[in-house]
Parts: sequence; C-alpha cells; structure tokens
Amino acid sequence: MNIRNATVEDVQALAHLMNQLGYPTTVEQMKKRYHIIKENPNHYTLVACKDGKVIGMVGFYIDVLYNADDLYARIIAFVIDENYRRQGAGRMLLKQAETIAKDLGAKGIGLNSGNRPERQAAHRFYQNMGYVAKSTGFVKNFEA
Repeated sequence: MNIRNATVEDVQALAHLMNQLGYPTTVEQMKKRYHIIKENPNHYTLVACKDGKVIGMVGFYIDVLYNADDLYARIIAFVIDENYRRQGAGRMLLKQAETIAKDLGAKGIGLNSGNRPERQAAHRFYQNMGYVAKSTGFVKNFEA
C-alpha cells in the first residue's frame, strides 16, 4: 500500500469514494471539483493505493483562522473504500496529512464527521488517532 498525491487520472476513483461517503457525485462533477481544488495552492489531495488501485483519499487545506494567529489544517474529505477498511489505509492517509500540515507550519488539524449512526465507527477511529470530540467536529493539536 502506498500514499501519493492525487492526479486528474484519479477523478473516477474519487467520484466513487465520494459516493461511498454518502455524497452522490458523478465523474463529471468530480472532474470539475478536482480542477478547481488542484488550482488552489492551500488544498491537498492524497490517495491510498493498493495494487495500483485507489482505495482511499483525504482532502484537506491549510489556512489562517479568525480566532487564532497560527495556521491550521482542516480535513474536508476522508474516506476508505468499504472493501479495504481496517487494513491500515486510513491510518496511513491521516498520518501523511498530519505530517504535511505540520511541515507547512500548521499548529493543529480538525475535521467534521456526521452524527449519523453509520459514522460511529469513524468517530471511534478518529478518537483512536488522537482526535478529541469538540462541538460537532474533531480536533487534534500537534505537540510543540
């Protein structure tokens, strides 16, 4: 299994993953979204691959906050194909996103996750990865 930056060739797989995440997305919609996202220098899209197949993705951005002086990262999409869950891809993707965020000077990283019953396993995963439930989202502060 390996983690790499997404490319335009991954658009079909990204659309498939968004559908699994519960956000109906056509390949054409994802193509438009991806082109806008990849042009934004603060946005990052990583994919997990196994045997040459995209099996997961994380999309995040780094920016300033209104309520703090430091840079902060926010995960805006994170999903592993349901056929490949519990094999370490999610952990690898999340760790790589955290590493990039830290390297770029972010002081922390956050994400939101739905409150639907089917998201409870994801909530446990985030907590096991060191994220803390805060409001309706999860936050993890990096050590200095």
